[in-house]
Amino acid sequence: MSVSSESIEIAVDDQSISGTILTPGAKIPGILFVHGWGGSQQRDLARAKNITGLGCVCLTFDLRGHERTHEMRARVSREDSLADLVAAYDRLVSHPAVDDSAIAVIGSSYGGYLATILSGLRPVKWLALRVPALYWDADWEMPKQELDRDKLAHYRRSAVTAADNRALAACKEFKGDVLLIESEQDDYVPHATLMSYRGAFELAHSLTYRLVDGADHALSSDISQSIYSSMLSNWISEMVIGARLVDYPHHSSKYS
Repeated sequence: MSVSSESIEIAVDDQSISGTILTPGAKIPGILFVHGWGGSQQRDLARAKNITGLGCVCLTFDLRGHERTHEMRARVSREDSLADLVAAYDRLVSHPAVDDSAIAVIGSSYGGYLATILSGLRPVKWLALRVPALYWDADWEMPKQELDRDKLAHYRRSAVTAADNRALAACKEFKGDVLLIESEQDDYVPHATLMSYRGAFELAHSLTYRLVDGADHALSSDISQSIYSSMLSNWISEMVIGARLVDYPHHSSKYS
């Protein structure tokens, strides 16, 4: 582990003695949570508190059109939401404790869709996507609530490729680690959409795919919430510890 040292003088009575302060030079990973459309940061907070205990700086936030700015919802476009996410990312990496080369983005549904696009605009090392939604590229600046839901449902059941979709194109270029989670009884993001995402991650360093048995899109039951939290914490723990083993290989015996 890299260590910084500072020579100091310690006053004792009318004299002084020499000393050296040693501090860890390494910064720690940053984790950014992105909630889904109609959600909020509230559910992310409990998970963020647990993950912070692994040695990370976590940031949760409310997209415009939600919670305090609920009255804006009918006007918010995907362009607006992406701007929110970029601003939140930039705020996280500006934190003095954060290693800007070790950023994870955790997105659910609409937030997962936005997270993949963000990965093409900012450095992201880890992507955790729970039931990531998919939207066509057209109508990007249209208010999201005005998009045709029936057409969206049909689009998500279709085989979509990176050549035809901005989010999947970003996935195709992503070279970090990916966690992809599907809900077995999802009425909004079908299995075909998850397969479109899964197929797009051609260059990913690793891809972990998980299915939450019996779960709906919103993880309405407590057991589904608990299973997802466990999946996420285990994966983040593996990624964070794995990153530290790479950075500090002489510590590897601790984890063997």
